Amino acid sequence: MREQSDTRNRIQAVALELFNEQGYEATSLREIAERLGVTKAALYYHFKTKEDIVGSLVQDRLDALAALVEWAESQPPGPHLREAVIRRYSDELRDARHHDAARFFERNQTAMRDHPKGTEFRDVMLRLVKVLTSPGDPLTSQLKCTLAIFALNATLFVLRDPDVTDEQRNAAALEVALELVGAG
Repeated sequence: MREQSDTRNRIQAVALELFNEQGYEATSLREIAERLGVTKAALYYHFKTKEDIVGSLVQDRLDALAALVEWAESQPPGPHLREAVIRRYSDELRDARHHDAARFFERNQTAMRDHPKGTEFRDVMLRLVKVLTSPGDPLTSQLKCTLAIFALNATLFVLRDPDVTDEQRNAAALEVALELVGAG
């Protein structure tokens, strides 16, 4: 099972590389198989289509995000929870695969717009924002919590200076997000 998981991860990584280099539409399963050094039949064993690969990438993000939300929903509400959620979410976003996937999603929005996992992803993101707020919170507090999540996600796209490292981007986003939720 571990070998199958490693192969699946390699396929996802190579597909993301090619999708980001050439674009989703311009990348074929044949090219993914060639870059991996496997036959198309071997690739088909794991993924029948490019859409299946994209779906698996989204599902991986969904699973991680759902686990965070489920943990947060089981905790007592308050500022300490907001800080813990923001820190955990920031840690999750530091995964290198996340950066590649985020770049893919930004560059290939048309491929994702109608993907069935898109709605599921939005629902989990709304649950994440909900755990950061309490019923009756002022609109400004609700907006700050939403912007905190956005800040953590947007750093790849709004801080484009080539001299800034991903670590610096992440640290700046975490600082801003913590300030927004009142934990900074």
